[in-house]
Amino acid sequence: MEQWLNRRWYQSGRPSPGLLPLAWLYGIAEARRRARARPPERLAAPVIVVGNLTVGGTGKTPLAVWIAKALRRGERTVGLISRGYGAATGAVRVLSAQSDWREVGDEPLILYRRSGCVTAVGRDRVAAARAVLARGAQVVVADDGLQHLALARDCAIVVADGARGFGNGRLLPAGPLREPLERLAAADVLVINGAAEHPSLRSAEPHYPALVLRMDLQPGAAQAVCGRERRDLEAFRGAPVHAVAGIGNPQRFFRDLRARGLSLIEHPFPDHRALGAADLDFRDARAVLMTEKDAVKCAHLADSRLWFVPVEASFGESEAARLIERLMRTIDSLEGCRGG
Repeated sequence: MEQWLNRRWYQSGRPSPGLLPLAWLYGIAEARRRARARPPERLAAPVIVVGNLTVGGTGKTPLAVWIAKALRRGERTVGLISRGYGAATGAVRVLSAQSDWREVGDEPLILYRRSGCVTAVGRDRVAAARAVLARGAQVVVADDGLQHLALARDCAIVVADGARGFGNGRLLPAGPLREPLERLAAADVLVINGAAEHPSLRSAEPHYPALVLRMDLQPGAAQAVCGRERRDLEAFRGAPVHAVAGIGNPQRFFRDLRARGLSLIEHPFPDHRALGAADLDFRDARAVLMTEKDAVKCAHLADSRLWFVPVEASFGESEAARLIERLMRTIDSLEGCRGG
């Protein structure tokens, strides 16, 4: 079903006629939800939200890590918050070195480990933000949460995948949109992950915010899931390897590996899938390359075949400067107004 929907949403461009009435109902429900929402709660610290309009992966988490690191270099103490998809409960939890992905979710662990910032998860984003502020954060960065209405944001960043764009431009389930494209105009920044290839990106240009930037995800050296060994990706050339991806857009991971000269046996899995030994038993001794998000859930598997490929957000020098300037301008103005 997921693969069929993705083809309908992003490739054929033709929504299934049977899904159009459901998309209409979804749009009505979304509009009513916004109309009935209480005024968002504004905190004493700036809140930056990194999100998307579509379901599936666009590169939000690497961008949130990039922003956190950039603000730390600007001598701001950053707190990260996330919904914690897949967490055992919706209660607010502050992550530590001992946190388990089953308790806090897979992506928050990556946020915490990669950024070095205090990180909290919970369905109640206001409470999660208060938890990181209580631990010294001066700025809150929310990974996802664009559609979360309870927490006021001071800067909203929308991330779109350059290869998939906004698909056929339809609302769920006829298309991949969580919100109408018109919501783009309310964002402060649009970040396009990779080359803007999909035609929907051009058709959405009338709704673009003032600042539009390009981001790329750069794969790093492969790291052993169990142990500390690292290998350049080039070391895996010459023979097919298994490529495993349980993320929102597995094809982007596969494409990045192929671009580095690797021959792949592809194994896409549903997003956030909890992988076990049986899922990775391919009846051979070939190396298995997976995403960092998948590796978080495979750390208990003592299997020397398993490697993960971390990715980092990357901007051109001028575009990085424009994004940092936009963030710091927002933060400085709010700190002045709120007495920070």
